[in-house]
Amino acid sequence: MTRTRSRGRRPLLRPAARVSLILLTALATSVLPHPAAHAGGPTPGRDAPAVEDRVRTHAGWVRGTRTDAHRTFHGIPYADPPTGAHRWAAPRPVSPWAGVRDATRPGPLCPQVPSPYTPSASTEEDCLVLDVTAPATRGGRGAPVLVWIHGDGAVGAGSFFDGRRLADRGTVVVTVNYRLGIFGGFAHPGLPGSGTFGLQDQQAALYWVRRNAAAFGGDPTRVTVAGSSFGAAAITAHLTSPTARGLFDRAVLASGEGLMDMPAGAMGPDVPGYRWYVWRTLREVEEASAHITAPLGCAHADPAAGLRCLRALPVARILEVPSIMNVFQAFAHGTPVLPELPPEALRAGRLHRVPVLSGATLDEHRTFVGMQYDAVGTPFTREDYATALDTAFGADAPRVRAAYPLRDFPSPALAWATVVTDRMWALGTDAQHTVLARHVPVYAYEFADRDAPMYLPLSGDFDFGAFHAGDTPYVFEDPQAQPLFTPAQLRLSDTMTDQWAAFADTGAPVGAGLPPWPRHRPAADVPYTQSLAPDRIGPVDYARTHRLGFWRGLPSTPVR
Repeated sequence: MTRTRSRGRRPLLRPAARVSLILLTALATSVLPHPAAHAGGPTPGRDAPAVEDRVRTHAGWVRGTRTDAHRTFHGIPYADPPTGAHRWAAPRPVSPWAGVRDATRPGPLCPQVPSPYTPSASTEEDCLVLDVTAPATRGGRGAPVLVWIHGDGAVGAGSFFDGRRLADRGTVVVTVNYRLGIFGGFAHPGLPGSGTFGLQDQQAALYWVRRNAAAFGGDPTRVTVAGSSFGAAAITAHLTSPTARGLFDRAVLASGEGLMDMPAGAMGPDVPGYRWYVWRTLREVEEASAHITAPLGCAHADPAAGLRCLRALPVARILEVPSIMNVFQAFAHGTPVLPELPPEALRAGRLHRVPVLSGATLDEHRTFVGMQYDAVGTPFTREDYATALDTAFGADAPRVRAAYPLRDFPSPALAWATVVTDRMWALGTDAQHTVLARHVPVYAYEFADRDAPMYLPLSGDFDFGAFHAGDTPYVFEDPQAQPLFTPAQLRLSDTMTDQWAAFADTGAPVGAGLPPWPRHRPAADVPYTQSLAPDRIGPVDYARTHRLGFWRGLPSTPVR
């Protein structure tokens, strides 16, 4: 994934670094379930048989399915197709249709290329659709609504995520497709909306939800926007975006990256460090766009002519350019959608005042170290550990080596994964909680199931632990993971799903039969973070677990 430089106007990635990232980009910002995880329609034995169900949206009737437990509607357009002259333009309101639109199967994925981890592909730009999963019966009061923004930013779809577990708790779940990669993040001189088309799509979907939630039994005044990794980073953007004002009432940030930086080498030996993990200036994204599209033959002295050339190209031709999707897994600021750097806006209190449920996993970076080892088949050695520390921390490397000696870990790979988990993920997560909690209610958690099923096609003996996005199948149904759950993991999944549903309902993840969960208060001696594990749900000293005092004391650590 491409990261922002803090100074100058150099390319976002040097060529060697760009090549080294190709291995990791499929999961650099999220772990997505296999596309088969939610193929649409009822699952035999789960809630069959199904009958037809019809709902009238503001644009027309849709025909979905109803079972004894759920109502499901797939592929409902929330905006008109961003095709032709509307490629790289703000999403337009969806046009009304006549008759009854079929909504029994998922809609098309937005343009993307397959990867070893998400073998999906699409060249379809008419993809701005969403899915709705609702309880079969309506109560007297509208149900809370949870809108899921999927992660990665280069691959994926809302239809990959099955919301029936949350619907079982009385929640209406909406999962969204939005423009990915270059189609969502492209920037061009003088082009309105540059660098923010994917974010604008998400906001258009939220506006659709406000307008249509009641038709599906939802309460349009209780809308939660939720996401993991890249999806959570997008929600951090929405928290500070003036164009998102009034579109949601609560936010869930799972493995959010809004206040993270990245030490050099953290995502691979040739990948440089970045001051901010997901934020870049508009000028930087314009330069990256010009660089990555150069092989397409549309360079022109007249920017308007160059844009017309790019808009006329077939999607398949654009997707042939290596890394053209992955370079745009970040967000441009200095735009009408994001006028200022979101961390600065958060620190200043310029954010939408909504409750936040936020957390990370105990072993975030094991995913990425494990992928390097598993995919390449090259062991991470003692020498590699020493080199990685020197690359990341320079003069501070001896102090880090003393704090994380190899004798304390089963392998050099797990030592390095722990270092980066603590320094990059935990430090950024704690900073995010601290900044947000100064202005809004924050409920902080750490997913700590080190036996979470690895549902990705990775082999070998690497111990992934409580890996990045390993908590997602505990809330969304996933046939790759949940058959592997132990009884204790099923109980944890039930509790976590109950907590999410309670948060969507009331703005706090508590209720009858649920564990106590105090708010995160930075001024407390030990700010409260809830540990979520099969054998224990309760407080954890997050700063001590991840040695945050040590990291804050290093000269090489940026102030957050």
